[in-house]
Amino acid sequence: MKTEKKTTESSFSHFYDVVKAVRKGCPWDKEQTPLSLRSTFFEETCEAIDAITQEDSAHVKEELGDVLLNVVLIAHFFEEKGLFTVQEVIDGIAEKLVRRHPHVFAQSEGKSQVKEDVSDNPEKVLNQWERIKENVEGRKSESILDSIPENFPPVLKAYKMFKKASKAGFDWNSLSEVRMKLCEELAEMHDALIDVEQSAKYDGEKPFTVSSSNPELDKAQLHLEEEFGDTLFSLINYGRWLGIDANIALQRAIKKFEYRFHRVEEGLKEKNIPMNHEHHRDMMDLWNEAKDVK
Repeated sequence: MKTEKKTTESSFSHFYDVVKAVRKGCPWDKEQTPLSLRSTFFEETCEAIDAITQEDSAHVKEELGDVLLNVVLIAHFFEEKGLFTVQEVIDGIAEKLVRRHPHVFAQSEGKSQVKEDVSDNPEKVLNQWERIKENVEGRKSESILDSIPENFPPVLKAYKMFKKASKAGFDWNSLSEVRMKLCEELAEMHDALIDVEQSAKYDGEKPFTVSSSNPELDKAQLHLEEEFGDTLFSLINYGRWLGIDANIALQRAIKKFEYRFHRVEEGLKEKNIPMNHEHHRDMMDLWNEAKDVK
């Protein structure tokens, strides 16, 4: 018997049938709603990003499947309620891609916003994209920052804010100015730390926190928190100027710390050494050994 060759269309059709069957027959899936799947959707997306960063193609394939499952399952919930269909979601994104790429599709509704040749110029493509959103789709907002989701993770939100503001011309003129601003914020944070130390008679060892019994310390600590936030905010912008997405860079740093810390734990277990402050030197030696492993 000849096996029918699969196509993208047939594979998606089979996948969607499986999703509908799971939704109908699985007790867990029956209880889910778009709201209940928000965390799962976010987690699966983060796992896919992690796999892409690691350049692990097999893992990327698996994680993208998990993301696709969440997208289709959530869309199917709305289809069940008669609000829109999965087909409308697919048709909608296809139509938007055509509309926003008049330099690719001659029949695009966005061709009225073609003001210049955008070939070989990604920045001009993005500017054209924004003109189509505003003038063809009528999505002009009160502020250029309004399009950034309120619940974005803070690091990602800061990065997006800087990109949006920069596109509108609100930006520093050079990398040296951005670096100077970062140094300025670091100095202000240091001054705020001195205020905390003076208010709390800080001994340099114990961590300090906001105290309900010391208004002076409360004020100083909140000021330190503010200056720390300004410094972090400036650092994210500095990274943007260096061509670095702070969110991705931080994720890589976290993975690196996680790997090295696991090596420390394993090393201590092999040597039967407990993990505590008394064996700080042993932990640092193992940490440095982990750093040498590429």
